[in-house]
Amino acid sequence: MAQKPLTKTQLIASVADHAGIDKKSANAALDALTAVITEQVSNGGSVTLPGIGKVYCRERPERMVRNPATGEQIKKEADKVVKMTVAKALKDSVNS
Repeated sequence: MAQKPLTKTQLIASVADHAGIDKKSANAALDALTAVITEQVSNGGSVTLPGIGKVYCRERPERMVRNPATGEQIKKEADKVVKMTVAKALKDSVNS
């Protein structure tokens, strides 16, 4: 059975423990990292997190989609989605 994902509180406690800092500083660092990634990706850029992966924004073209309830074809406007490519180092550590 898969483990439950870490909550933000658990993540902050773990980061504080690994870095040897207090939880308040770890929380500030996590919030700052989130803000930087959000700002960069929303402006069309990308952020590479060494050993973890790359977060970027991709544009999807206009396309036809189907409403599953009615079967009706609808034209969906072009939009943007956030994607993440996982780093090879992380993939290798999971599969070893």
